[in-house]
Amino acid sequence: MASWFYASEGKQQGPYPEGQFRDLVAQGVVRPDTLVWSEGMAGWQKAAEIPGLIGGGGAPPMMPAGGPPMMGSGGYGGGGAGGSLAVDFGILEFTWRSIVMLIGMCFIIPVPWVFVWYTKWIVSCVKVPGRPNLSFTGNAMTLVPWYFGFIVLAVVIGYIGVPLLSNLLFIAQLVLYWLLIKWMVANLASNGQPLGLSFTGTVWAYVGWSLLFAISIITIIGWAWVAAAQMRWFCRSIEGTRREIVFNGSGLGILWRGIVAAFLCGFIIPIPWVYRWIMNWFASETVLAPRGSLRA
Repeated sequence: MASWFYASEGKQQGPYPEGQFRDLVAQGVVRPDTLVWSEGMAGWQKAAEIPGLIGGGGAPPMMPAGGPPMMGSGGYGGGGAGGSLAVDFGILEFTWRSIVMLIGMCFIIPVPWVFVWYTKWIVSCVKVPGRPNLSFTGNAMTLVPWYFGFIVLAVVIGYIGVPLLSNLLFIAQLVLYWLLIKWMVANLASNGQPLGLSFTGTVWAYVGWSLLFAISIITIIGWAWVAAAQMRWFCRSIEGTRREIVFNGSGLGILWRGIVAAFLCGFIIPIPWVYRWIMNWFASETVLAPRGSLRA
């Protein structure tokens, strides 16, 4: 079966087996004006120019064999394709799903199931270069003992009434968040196949970053630079991929966007647009590249 490449933002994506590539065409990832290449073709062509490709027919006419022409000096070839992430979702769908999630959380008990339901949707909206059909495969039952165990701990500490124990509750909450991150990363999949990723950041590092962020709030603006540094640490701590995950966003970029977002969210109605805008920026600043290619 033929292997296919396609060009996105001037970078090569692929190779993809014939069947998987046909899925990308059907999903609209590869559009009629997308440049594509397969073994035997003389050069890159628009998908619409290849007989039978967009219409679902057979493979294009065979031409002299050769490797895929590079898409410029910054292009990446083969399975190590790079590029930035993207997020795409409809405002209406985001709105009703968010309302359902908030209502479910008000009832306490449904939280694990509502959270997983919402996460499955939002993960499917993330576009990752070379990893089509991103999905989340986690099961809500995994969260049940963590979630209700924390509730029991909170009730017990509240009943005892010792202020010092509230610090213990805060640390326990951070540990649960750390476990949640590890669990979520480990349950990411592409085309139904597990990606085999793992989050290797230690719990003490996570607690340290969280405490530093809390302290940085006092500085009014310093929290943005701490958030940027924490994002870079988070990306470095994800392993199991041949590509580096790098967050290029700056503290200043986070700061002014945070201020604008806080102002606009005060009007309530713009919240869905603001949320999508912020998510798209964070995604666009998260870059995948062959290991070592971004080092000096």
